Amino acid sequence: MAEEVELKLALAEDHQSRFLRHPLLKQAAERHVQTLDNIYYDTSELSLRRRGIALRLRRKGRDWLQTVKLAGRSAAGLSSRPEWETPYHGHFDFSPIDQAAVRDWLQRPKLLARIVPICETRFRRVTWKFLAAPGAVLLTLDRGWIIANGRREAISEVELELAGAPVQAIFGLAAQLARRATAQPIALSASMPALDGFRCIALACFEHLQQNHQGALGSDDPEYIHQMRLAMRRLRAALRLFAPVLPEHLANSLREPFSTLTGQLDRARDLDVLLSEIVNPVLDALPDEPRLPALAGDITNRRYAARAQAIDLLAAPDHGRALLAALEALHRVSLADPAIVPLLGFAAQRLTRLGKDLGRLAAAADAGHPASLHALAIGVKRLHRALELFAPLTAQRSLRRVMKHLAAVKETLGQLNDLSSAGAMLMESAGDDPRLREAVTLIGGWHGSRYANLLARISRERARLERLRLPRLG
Repeated sequence: MAEEVELKLALAEDHQSRFLRHPLLKQAAERHVQTLDNIYYDTSELSLRRRGIALRLRRKGRDWLQTVKLAGRSAAGLSSRPEWETPYHGHFDFSPIDQAAVRDWLQRPKLLARIVPICETRFRRVTWKFLAAPGAVLLTLDRGWIIANGRREAISEVELELAGAPVQAIFGLAAQLARRATAQPIALSASMPALDGFRCIALACFEHLQQNHQGALGSDDPEYIHQMRLAMRRLRAALRLFAPVLPEHLANSLREPFSTLTGQLDRARDLDVLLSEIVNPVLDALPDEPRLPALAGDITNRRYAARAQAIDLLAAPDHGRALLAALEALHRVSLADPAIVPLLGFAAQRLTRLGKDLGRLAAAADAGHPASLHALAIGVKRLHRALELFAPLTAQRSLRRVMKHLAAVKETLGQLNDLSSAGAMLMESAGDDPRLREAVTLIGGWHGSRYANLLARISRERARLERLRLPRLG
């Protein structure tokens, strides 16, 4: 009997890409990828579950492995439970279970006759091994689906499991995973002038930018660059959202000095996604394909170059001067204009407009016309960002519901866009090399079914987007 000690963490689907960019993953001693097919068994009355027993078959190549687990102990998310694994040869074999009461109960003929499949899962598991003397901690990311009773749901889960290491090692690793320099909530009030609301948001964006500045210059962690990119995208969204009330000179002083930096941060992010989400999965699936590593190597070089160019811009004196000028402009702008409406009324007006725009774009979206999907993606992003910026003014319960829906659609459309734009970027790396061009074709074919599934998912979401109800303000 083995004892499994693990900590399970839920991971939102739209946070998977961010998780995969975490710098901690580069410190792993080993990394493995596998696709797992599982069938879980019980009686129709869930007799095993009521006794705290889980029975599973897992495919390993052409063979199947039987696993029996007990509920064990659980405290504060950390679970410890006995488990027994044995090869499966066409029938269940519970003889290796060394707890007589469990073994005898499972081996009863009347029970065996009633055991049936309950659900099936299929997911891609990435496992990172971190050394922690005298053993290690295994960090796994599972992404896939579960089917039961004709329904299909997504699987998105992170798990830390002890492999001979002390229990403190799990919590140490979990704490490192949680370290992020992310945007903080913005203090808005319904009665403040709209222009004052913009100033609060813009200052928060610049603070978010600067919190990650030193890390970007002094670390190889790509998350610092990514967080700075998010800060600039939030600022651009705020400029667009508040355009009706912004003095022209203020908008220009906040947009133009940072346009080059914003473009370079986007370039670095696009190459990160190209490597981690488009190329690496094919490399993992086809490790013996000789044409892929050379293409991945060129993309890696371009990625490092883009990052270096972004860092050069951040380290230049012009960046500091642009920040000072932007902060001065924000603090100098006058709020005395009586024609400016209170923030609450302004927010209601802008959200209503964005909601109507999204409904129109959803109605016009057509899987056969990429331009319409791109327009829909922009509409979803703009409404999602506006709700994020105006979050302090909204009813939180209804906001969470809408934001969860929009985030899922945004992630799907984002993946579609990444796949659509990958071709040109891959061909840029392939150049005139025929073998690298063949690798590009191979990558495109490998992702073909994924692209079709994403299109089908968006087709199903269109009607929901057309009748989307915005959260209440006040």
